[in-house]
Amino acid sequence: MPLVYIVEDDANIREIEGFALKNSGFAVEAFACAKEFYQGLAKKQPDLVLLDIMLPDEEGLFVLLKLRREAGTKKLPVILVTAKTAEIDKVRGLDGGADDYMTKPFGVLELISRVKALLRRSAQEGTQDALSLGEITLDIARHAAYVAGKPCGLTYKEFELLHLLLVNAGIVMKRDLLMERIWGIDFEGESRTLDMHIGTLRRKLGEAGIHIRTVRNVGYMIE
Repeated sequence: MPLVYIVEDDANIREIEGFALKNSGFAVEAFACAKEFYQGLAKKQPDLVLLDIMLPDEEGLFVLLKLRREAGTKKLPVILVTAKTAEIDKVRGLDGGADDYMTKPFGVLELISRVKALLRRSAQEGTQDALSLGEITLDIARHAAYVAGKPCGLTYKEFELLHLLLVNAGIVMKRDLLMERIWGIDFEGESRTLDMHIGTLRRKLGEAGIHIRTVRNVGYMIE
């Protein structure tokens, strides 16, 4: 069964998340601080991490950056969990390499849906070796993106989003379809998640980001 690490300093939240995940067929190990998490990670790597931003010994965003710098954990699926609601915190998390983002309080069903969706996406393999449009190239096998031949560091969700847009180049992709295909469900009240991923994706693509076009009140397309 998939192993999920919970990194959360609030004992009540740790217990609720752990109980919900175990009841849904996941193996769970929980940690109250970054130090404990690192110790657990040294023994065994999980399939996914639920990472709280506000930890007592080290900010979750720093933990995330460390994971993304190490070859062994660079692609480890990470969902950031925090009580912060400011958009800048979400942007920092997504730019830092988070695959998804949840704001407390959230429902147990939503938690399970997001965990399952992310694990499902991370397990999927592309059917094409590469996709290109202008100066943008995706190496599907290596899960790597390039702009004008130079590496472009994308998170898992950003890569999947760009992949979906490229596969459907010239076609307007509706917002609800993008949410369902990338996150596995249409998260009511979380539509800004898609907008923030598009924003960070455009920034990382630099001048090539102009290929991603917003279709007002409908969705996005790449051309």
